[in-house]
Amino acid sequence: MTTIRDIARLSGYSVSTVSRVLNQQNYVAPATRAAIQRVIRQLDYAPNAVARTLSSGRTWNVGVVLPHADHPYFTQLLHGIVRAAFAANYHIVLLPSKWEAELELQYLEALRQHAYDALIFTSHGLPLSRLAAYHPAGRIVICQNPGTSPLPAAYAERTATYVAALQRLRAHGHRRVGILTSRPLAVSATTQAMVGAYEQVFHVGLPPERLRTGVITAADGEQAARALMAQAQPVSAILSNGDDIAVGARRAYLAAGQPVPELIGQEHQLSGEVLGLPTIDHHFETVGARAFGLAISRAPQNVAIPSELIVP
Repeated sequence: MTTIRDIARLSGYSVSTVSRVLNQQNYVAPATRAAIQRVIRQLDYAPNAVARTLSSGRTWNVGVVLPHADHPYFTQLLHGIVRAAFAANYHIVLLPSKWEAELELQYLEALRQHAYDALIFTSHGLPLSRLAAYHPAGRIVICQNPGTSPLPAAYAERTATYVAALQRLRAHGHRRVGILTSRPLAVSATTQAMVGAYEQVFHVGLPPERLRTGVITAADGEQAARALMAQAQPVSAILSNGDDIAVGARRAYLAAGQPVPELIGQEHQLSGEVLGLPTIDHHFETVGARAFGLAISRAPQNVAIPSELIVP
């Protein structure tokens, strides 16, 4: 079986120089690189991936724990992660979780066993304290404000923009505002931020019936809108968790022949742009790229990306 030493002998260069070419490292002259690559092709040599992992101490794999890909929060994060990984010659392994604790624990144990160089949790079902317990065994990055958690994090700074969006609705005379979110208040930092912003702007608690959770797709937005329409005091405005979802809600009102509430979407999607909806852009592709950068570094750093309220 051909080895790296055979390539070095036939090319006339040292083993260390051949190794730099195989690992796509710099500091090799173009002519030298070409000569070594010519010998590699002649010998039809393929590096042993397991041996390279053992010798380097890296797998060059980063696991991305992803509950689902039905909402732009996750797809935009993933785009940013993949773009950054491609530039750094890393592989991304998608780890579907559905927020199930047992699955997340399996991925954490795989990290402990060095199956991945790092894990990025785009969201999580386990509490942060449980994730942090695994941090000494491997690099773990989260995509939310870490609060007091020691985990490195890249996240969108949302609160100020949620406040600005709700202040806009209040300035337009709205007092009965509905909020659409993906997950329940007790487990979702995003839902907590939206509801907290409502309370800050309106100085009262959000009535439970005006918070519609489990909303991920445009069809979910339609269903949530029908539930809001059925209430004794219908809402006059909706802060949605996606432009597509806001469009779904609009479709439900139009189908019922009801006045469409003022709508504010999120994630700056094409559907909202076509309809001229105000939206909140959290720049999740940038968040994803920064999360990947933290995953392959060793800096105990938190990166907050400001979000932006866009009004056509």
